[in-house]
Amino acid sequence: MKLSERFDRRYQQAPAVTTAPPEAVTEPAADQDGNSSIAPVERRAVAREGGTTQLKAVASPLHTLDGPGVLSPSLAAAKAEIHGDLLRRHAAAIDISNRAGIRRLLTQLTEEHFRNKPPAALVTAEDRERLVEILFDEVIGLGPLEAPLRDPEITEIMVNRPEQIFVERRGRIELTNLAFEDEASLRRVIDRIVSTIGRRVDESEPMCDARLKDGSRVNVVIPPVAIYGPCLTIRKFGREVLTPDRIVSTGGSSQAILDYLDAAVKSRLNIIVSGGTGSGKTTLLNVLSGFIPGTERIVTCEDAAELRLRQVHVISLESKPANVEGRGQITIRDLVRNALRMRPDRIIVGEVRGGEALDMLQAMNTGHDGSMSTVHANNPRDVINRLETLVLLAGTELPSRAIRSQIASAINVVVQTERLRGGARKIVSVAEVFGLRDGEIGLNELFAFRQVEVTPDGRAVGYHTATGTGTTFANHFKANGVTPPESMFEPAAQPPTEQLY
Repeated sequence: MKLSERFDRRYQQAPAVTTAPPEAVTEPAADQDGNSSIAPVERRAVAREGGTTQLKAVASPLHTLDGPGVLSPSLAAAKAEIHGDLLRRHAAAIDISNRAGIRRLLTQLTEEHFRNKPPAALVTAEDRERLVEILFDEVIGLGPLEAPLRDPEITEIMVNRPEQIFVERRGRIELTNLAFEDEASLRRVIDRIVSTIGRRVDESEPMCDARLKDGSRVNVVIPPVAIYGPCLTIRKFGREVLTPDRIVSTGGSSQAILDYLDAAVKSRLNIIVSGGTGSGKTTLLNVLSGFIPGTERIVTCEDAAELRLRQVHVISLESKPANVEGRGQITIRDLVRNALRMRPDRIIVGEVRGGEALDMLQAMNTGHDGSMSTVHANNPRDVINRLETLVLLAGTELPSRAIRSQIASAINVVVQTERLRGGARKIVSVAEVFGLRDGEIGLNELFAFRQVEVTPDGRAVGYHTATGTGTTFANHFKANGVTPPESMFEPAAQPPTEQLY
């Protein structure tokens, strides 16, 4: 019995909620022929007769996507035979770039397959078309994940196990009716993703970060780390280029905040974007990089290349894991050090999470003004503390005051992003770093998001406003020919309830 099937039975035997009767989910579902089988996702998500209201509530997030769901046993068997026939007869002649040709070939093989079957095994034209679509996605794409990848409203895809796929739509997580045929199908998709960027995932390296061709971020965890089978998480890269105007129109920021950040980037202030996972740090960093003049040479250093800079003079560097023999690893710290030898005007580090923090601070302090990076932190004050901790990970025995002095002179602006209730991502704070005072780094908050209430549908709403304190870089802006108006630092009155966002 497969590992996922063992877990599936354990999952069915465990009550969905503490008040649910165990007998409601004990037995596996049966097909129309009366044979006991593992229930597909859409069946298991629906409360059975006699179930409680809590079980029905669990079923409510189920969402049907425009794409293939779970195949019946007969269609699944036909799919396996057609796929094997394709590989056996046409593997050498398949041209992945010829999408129309592959679709015609699959249609032909499907027709041949069912033409050679007895009449009782014939299926409808709709089923055949659906089967061709599934085969097409599996041959040149990511199988059942192609449908959510095409859906512009979906921002995250979470495969917990082959038969359970969740998506995030407009900030809310929903269970779908999509499923992989088995663990082998999921592993083929995982191998296809990681192999395109020269990485691997196996029992010796069971965790991997990768990316899709469009820049979407991928995380993979397989056994023995993932107990019940491979897990795949995809954070989609937006197809639409996010512009400052769009951020303002969707309530992610105020115009005054973006005008200030525009001035900060053009006058070469060093900026750190901080926030939690999924708060929009990398997205905002992409937007801020758009303010950099096209005449400057930019070098980016990332774990998995996600930044999409629109300038022409850009060099993108990506870290590399160790090979099977444990050699050849290239870390972010190695990339930052090498970037210093490439005559950059600005260095952009996708995310600081280790000893590279020290190299980045030194770069910012040695003539590479205007550099930017992201870091995980809950607020601007925590950014300072976290950077201090990350510098210590570099293995240097610097005293605390020396580290804080480096941070105070290197970092100029901290931009805090947050994912609020309801899924909205916003800039919630912009603070300037203005040096050491009594051994502590001083912060001057210029802008903030004031949350006022939570709407009945669960969305946190409020408004952006200036705090009323002026910038400490007024002379710096003036010296660089950038003069932000004083009016942008004046606090805004709380708008009426219908104007909150």
